[in-house]
Amino acid sequence: MTDVNPDDEIQKPTAFELVGGEERVRALVDRFYDLMDLEPEFAGIRALHPPTLDNSRDKTFWFLCGWMGGPDHYIERFGHPRLRARHLPFAIASDERDQWLRCMAWAMEDVGIDEALRQRLLTSFFDTADWMRNRPG
Repeated sequence: MTDVNPDDEIQKPTAFELVGGEERVRALVDRFYDLMDLEPEFAGIRALHPPTLDNSRDKTFWFLCGWMGGPDHYIERFGHPRLRARHLPFAIASDERDQWLRCMAWAMEDVGIDEALRQRLLTSFFDTADWMRNRPG
């Protein structure tokens, strides 16, 4: 009889690995903010951001790397994300949640993320985005 070492078990790849690592996460974030800047349907969430999106792009990239199971760039720089607390100053209702989700879904499609992974990520994104709502509606 052989001993089974749990460390020898094959680990499932993280969402970060399935997406394609930092380069693809950066492409996703850049496409997300490009769409937010370009598409009128995202004007509501664009208005919640500063005139230049450079800082937002970096923070979202750093956050998503860790959130997807990759390097914890955001935590290394800023500590715990405290997402809800950091977003409380911004009026976020169902419309803003839905715009954010639509923009992210579009960005994932545009950068070529596999359909099954897109659906998995959208489910998780919905849970987080819904939790961020701080206004009725």
